[in-house]
Amino acid sequence: MKKIGLLILLSCLFCTLLSAQSNIVKSLQSDVPGQGKVTIHQDARIATLIGQGYIPDASAGEEKVIKSTGYRVQLYAGNNTRQAKNEAHEVAESVKQLFPDLSVYTTFTPPRWLCRVGDYRSYEEADAMMRQLRATGEFKEVSIVKDHINIYF
Repeated sequence: MKKIGLLILLSCLFCTLLSAQSNIVKSLQSDVPGQGKVTIHQDARIATLIGQGYIPDASAGEEKVIKSTGYRVQLYAGNNTRQAKNEAHEVAESVKQLFPDLSVYTTFTPPRWLCRVGDYRSYEEADAMMRQLRATGEFKEVSIVKDHINIYF
């Protein structure tokens, strides 16, 4: 009987937290009469990861980056030869000329050279860019791949 009561109490508490607060940190730090007070000391980057807004320190002059799983558009995949390396860099240069604001990543992931562009959180965003790249007619191999992306803030 105690287990059922505890289960009901926990489920009510969970539902209350979900409906009342969208952020777990805010819900834990809320002042509830008759209950204890929780104070959380954490790095600001953690708050960003759980959805709470974070304003970077502009005086530091650094751009903050979070690594996340997302999508990129792959434009080239070659083998591990010098020619493949040169082709990957040529593709990167042509992308920079056509889309100067687009981030380009030329990497060697054994056993091949890759040229990928963009940092997209959703497949739809990557698809829109893939269509723009295909429309140029410059690139032969254009596909969307799941990758680790950089989120700048």
